[in-house]
Amino acid sequence: MTVVDIDDPGDLRVDDFRDLNSVDRRPDLPALPGGRVGKGLVIAEGVLVAQRMIASRFAPHAFLGVDKRLHELAADLRDPSLAGVPFYRASADVMAQVVGFHLNRGVLAVARRPHVLDVPHVLDVADVLVGARTVAVLEGVNDHENIGSIFRNAAGLGVDAVLFGAGCADPLYRRCVRVSMGHALLVPFTAFTDWPGGLDILHENGFQTLSLTPEPSSPDLARALIDPATGAPRDKVAFLVGAEGPGLTRAAMRASHIRARIPMSRGTDSLNVATAAAIAFYERVRAGR
Repeated sequence: MTVVDIDDPGDLRVDDFRDLNSVDRRPDLPALPGGRVGKGLVIAEGVLVAQRMIASRFAPHAFLGVDKRLHELAADLRDPSLAGVPFYRASADVMAQVVGFHLNRGVLAVARRPHVLDVPHVLDVADVLVGARTVAVLEGVNDHENIGSIFRNAAGLGVDAVLFGAGCADPLYRRCVRVSMGHALLVPFTAFTDWPGGLDILHENGFQTLSLTPEPSSPDLARALIDPATGAPRDKVAFLVGAEGPGLTRAAMRASHIRARIPMSRGTDSLNVATAAAIAFYERVRAGR
C-alpha cells in the first residue's frame, strides 16, 4: 500500500471521511437534503470491520487511521487487491477533526457503493438464492441498528442471504455496517423490485415462506419448521420479519405459505425484530438445517 501522512485536517484527499455526523454532508448518504446527490460511500469502522470489507465485494479505495491501526492491519493490507490504495495516516487529533468526532476504533475504510453501472457488484434475487437453504426477508424494518443486528445474527446462525421488501432502511448506512460488525458487507443481500409479488421468486425456487407473527392461532415456530408430510425439517425456508410495532403487512402474510409464532410468557406479545429473527434462525439450526 501507499502510506500518506496527513497533518492538515483540511486536506482534500481525506474528503471521503469528512463530517460523518453531518446530515448535510455525510459521505455515506446517497441522497442529501434539498435533493442533492450524495457520495453514497460505504464506510467501515475499526480493524475487524475493515478486515471484513477487504474480504467482501466492496473493495476499499482508501483508509484513514492512526499509526497503531496501520500496524494492526499490516497483514491484511498486503492483499494484492489493495495495490496502490492509500492509507492516510494521521494523529488521533487530526483524524477527529476530519471525521467530526473522536473515533475510538482508530481506523476507517471506504468503498464505493454498487449501482446499476457497476454490474458485477449488483446482486439480484436469483444471484443470492444460488445454493441457499435459509434466507431472511425484511419488510418495513427501518431501524439501522436492527438491520445491522439481523445481519450479525444471520452470519452467526447460518442464514445464506438477506432480502429486502418495501420500507426498509439502507443496509449500507454507516451505523448498520458498524452494528453488523461488517457482516452486512459479507452476507449476500438484495432488494425485491416487486413487493410482495417478488416472493413468487422464492416459491419458484422451492422455498417455503414463513411469516413470523404473534397471532395466538398460528403454530409455534419449532413445529412450523417441520414438514408434516415427511416429519423432517423443511428443505428451504425464508423467514419474513416486519417492523417494530406493526409487524408484517397483511399482504405479505397472505403471500407467504406459513405463519408461525414464537411462544412467549407473562403477557408479552412480541419481541424486538432482531431478537425474533435470531430465535427463528436458531430454531432452524436446531431443527437440523
